[in-house]
Amino acid sequence: MKKFDYSLNYDELDLRKQPELYTVGRGEQGVLMVEPYKSEILPHWRFKTPEIATESSQKIYELFLEYKKKDDFVGMDMARKFLQMGYTRARRYTNHKGGRKYSKEDGSILPYQNDKVKAEAAAIFKAQWEIAKTDVDYVRMKKEHREKHESENTQEHG
Repeated sequence: MKKFDYSLNYDELDLRKQPELYTVGRGEQGVLMVEPYKSEILPHWRFKTPEIATESSQKIYELFLEYKKKDDFVGMDMARKFLQMGYTRARRYTNHKGGRKYSKEDGSILPYQNDKVKAEAAAIFKAQWEIAKTDVDYVRMKKEHREKHESENTQEHG
């Protein structure tokens, strides 16, 4: 598995036009960098309450399906990353008031809490993320993208 390429100038790139430059990476890598997807998805990404999380995750999943209709794997993967990030961020806020895990003073882990509202928001995102990441077409397109653009046999760009 190829690492996400942080060396590219994402502010200047349109990865819809150059999908071969996109690297899936691990988890949420690059989620707030890859355009035009970041600008299309980020405005819909919210998780403050279960109601907001439901609306947000449904809208992001709709975008996932729109990208799928257009055979746009990069868009699908970015939508998947935003769904995953909705889950992970809501979980962090579930466990740590204000979302801060580490103390500013000494770097120690701050006390855990269990915010049931944020936990429910996290569960909503997790369910939608699971649907997206197991979508048969997504799984196939991810494999094809990695084989075509991220394998060791692929010529490096740059």
